[in-house]
Amino acid sequence: MKGNEKLITVLNSLLADELTAINQYMVHSEMCENWGYGKLHMAIRKQAMDEMHHAEWLIERIIFLDGAPTVSKLNPIRIGKTVLEMINNDNGDELNAVRAYNEAIKLGREVEDQGTVDLLTKILKMEEGHVDWAEMQRAQIEQMGMENYLVNQTENSGS
Repeated sequence: MKGNEKLITVLNSLLADELTAINQYMVHSEMCENWGYGKLHMAIRKQAMDEMHHAEWLIERIIFLDGAPTVSKLNPIRIGKTVLEMINNDNGDELNAVRAYNEAIKLGREVEDQGTVDLLTKILKMEEGHVDWAEMQRAQIEQMGMENYLVNQTENSGS
């Protein structure tokens, strides 16, 4: 099915965002694992997996619309040097993703592509969940202090 060229371009831009996030999150996840923060490692790894699904779905949709997915373009990757930097960098990227998905949904409605709107809405809700997670982490850090927060991120905390 021939899709709207402007929408396909936007979908490829979203794909670049997702592919960038996958790389950034995997590095952050492995850094947390290396530091012994197993719970944080698994939480960030899960987000990377979510982003992989988003990329897969965008690729499928671009191909369905007779477009060519661009998988070789990445945006700048912002690796945090501390847990707080990681959370802040990832949260900033997620907030940008929420804005980008909302804009893409508007365009999808304008060009009357409900299938794309439905997909983008599904991804948007997941991205909003990532924003919520990061905001909870920052609230916990603020309320309990970084040291107590990090103790809670180790495998054996609370056991």
